[in-house]
Amino acid sequence: MQGDLENLKRDFERFLKSRGGKITKGRFEIIDMIANYGTHFEIEDLVRWISSRNKNVASRSTIYRTVRLLQEFGAIREVIKLNNRTIYEFVVGKQHHEHLICVECGKIIEFNKEEIEQLQEKVCEEYDFTPINHRLEIFGICSDCKEKRRENRVG
Repeated sequence: MQGDLENLKRDFERFLKSRGGKITKGRFEIIDMIANYGTHFEIEDLVRWISSRNKNVASRSTIYRTVRLLQEFGAIREVIKLNNRTIYEFVVGKQHHEHLICVECGKIIEFNKEEIEQLQEKVCEEYDFTPINHRLEIFGICSDCKEKRRENRVG
């Protein structure tokens, strides 16, 4: 992961230069903190978490701008929009995967099935379609929430 992170920073610096963006120590500290966050996030949760670790890293607006730039760059992707919430993930060093999302508790389960990837390739080939990106989200109820429903009915 550390090598991936250093490559990301180098490539992100080139990306910023190509757009005339500012290259600041704070932006690179934000990248380190996002990489260490370790789970899916809403930007406000990330802001609070970063501020709780080091209030001097960056302002709220700098964190928001940096997340947006990292999203344009491809290091962060939007996972889902659910109930006026937007959930993101840091994808550097991670294998492509899909998501199961519980509509009751918000739990996100990552999974990868080669059969799904192969089917998507086959469909694209069949329609002479060149894919650029894709994501699969399955919304439902996780086993914990199903169990709670059963307990509530019985009790």
